[in-house]
Amino acid sequence: MKNYYFSNKKIAKILNDVAAAYIITDENRFRIIAYQNAASSIEHATSEVKDLWEEGKLDTLPGLGENIRKHLDELFTTGKVRHFEAVTKDIPQVVFELLKVRGMGPKTAYKLATSLKLKSLKDLVQKAKLKKIRKIPGFGRKSEQEILESANKFKEPTRYLLPEAFLVAQRVLNYLKTLKEVEIAEPLGSLRRMNPTVGDVDIAVASKSPRAVIKHFTAFGEVSKVLEAGERKSSIILKNGIQVDLLINPPESFGSLLQHFTGSKNHNIKLRDFAIKKKMSVSDYGIKYKGKLHEFKGEEEFYKFLGMDWIVPEIREDTGEIEAALAHKLPKVIELNEIKGDIHLHSDYPIEPSHDSGKDSFEEIINKAKSFGYEYVGLSDHSPGVSGHTKNKIVKLIEKRTKKIEQLKSSIKNIGILNLLEIARRCNCRRTFRPFSGQKSDNRKVIDSDSFTLCTGNLASDRETSERARILRSRLAAYFCRM
Repeated sequence: MKNYYFSNKKIAKILNDVAAAYIITDENRFRIIAYQNAASSIEHATSEVKDLWEEGKLDTLPGLGENIRKHLDELFTTGKVRHFEAVTKDIPQVVFELLKVRGMGPKTAYKLATSLKLKSLKDLVQKAKLKKIRKIPGFGRKSEQEILESANKFKEPTRYLLPEAFLVAQRVLNYLKTLKEVEIAEPLGSLRRMNPTVGDVDIAVASKSPRAVIKHFTAFGEVSKVLEAGERKSSIILKNGIQVDLLINPPESFGSLLQHFTGSKNHNIKLRDFAIKKKMSVSDYGIKYKGKLHEFKGEEEFYKFLGMDWIVPEIREDTGEIEAALAHKLPKVIELNEIKGDIHLHSDYPIEPSHDSGKDSFEEIINKAKSFGYEYVGLSDHSPGVSGHTKNKIVKLIEKRTKKIEQLKSSIKNIGILNLLEIARRCNCRRTFRPFSGQKSDNRKVIDSDSFTLCTGNLASDRETSERARILRSRLAAYFCRM
C-alpha cells in the first residue's frame, strides 16, 4: 500500500492554514487553538511525524488530539484530507500566502484578497503602491503604508543551526555587557531552550536605563539595518542577515520577562491555563493575583509562586514538565561533566564513503577527546559507498581501516577507542549493506543517518530517549562553540 510523505514543516503549514480558515469563518476558538497547538508541536518535534505514524506512536506527540491524529492518518494514507479540503475550499489560496507577511492576520488577509481580487503577494504590493488599500473600509493611509512595508520586507523565514545562532548571540551579549547600565543579559526563545535550529536571535536585558541600552544595542558594529528602536524593545538585522530582537525589563521584573519569552508556546499555554485555574494571570511583567501584580527578579521565584520547581529551559515543551514540577519530580538534566565520550565522529580517513567525510584525522579526534576528559571515543565514519564498489573492495577498505584503528588502540593510552561505522538506511529501512562475516567491529550498533541518534533495537523510537538525546546534543553544540 502506497504511503505519502509530508515533512514536519509542510504538515505544520497545513494545520496552520486550517486554523486560519477557522478564524476567518468564526469557528469555535477551542478548535482553532487545538490546530494551532498541533501545528506548533509538529513544527518543533524532534522526530519526523511520518516516522511516528508508521510506528503507531502519534499519540506520543503533545498537542495532537484524536481527531487530528485521524486526519494525519488519512493524509499519510491518501495524500490529502477531505475535512481540510472542505474547510479551506472557499478561502482563496492567496490568503494563506499573505499570512507569511509579518503582522498579517487571517481576517485581514481574507478581506484584502477578496476586496482587491488578489492573486499573489506581488499583486498586494502593486495594489498598495496604487493606493488601493486605503479605499477599503477599515483601512487608511497608515495601515496601507504598514502593509506595503511589511510586504516589501517579506522573505521566506530562515532557520539557523544552533551553533551558528549561539555564536552570534554570544557576540551580541558580550557587546551589550560592556555597557554598565546592563545588569543582566540572557538569550531567549528557541536559542535558550537549545533547540537544534533557531529563527531570530532574541535577547533579554535587565536595566533601569532602557534608552541607553537600546542606543548601545543599535550601535553594534555588525548592524546592517535598524528595524525598530522603541521604549523597551529594539530589532536589528546584522550584516550576516540574522535578525536580533532585544527586550528590556526593570531588574525587579526581569524573571517574568525571561520566563515568558523563553517559551515554548505550548509550555506557556499550559502554564497560563494552570494559572487561570488558580485565579491568577501570568505575563512578561509578572503574575497578577487578587488584584496585585507580583514581580520577580528571577525565574526561580516565578515558578515557586505557582507552586512549582524551576524548570530548565531545555525541557519547556509541554511534555509533562509542568506536572512534574508541581509534584517536585522533575528529571535530572545531563550536565557537561557527565558526558563520558562521543560515539558519532567522522574522520578524514579515506574509506571512500558516499558522503559526509570529516575534516580531522583519527589522531586529531582522539587527542581532542582526551583534552575534554573523555573516557572513550567512537570513530564512526560512513561505510564505503555501495555504488562504485564491489563487495570485496568494501571488505578490503573496512579491513584496512580496522587495522589502522587497532594500531591506535595499542599506541594511545588512557582513552577507549571504538571502531564503528555509520550505516545509512534506505527508505525501505534496509541497511545499505550488511556486516560481512569476519568483519571486526566493537559492536553491531548502527547510527541512524536521519536523526543522528544512536540506534539499537527500538532505542531511537523511544520518545523519552530521543528527547534526552536532543537535549544532550544541544548542550554539546553550545559547549563546543566555546572551545
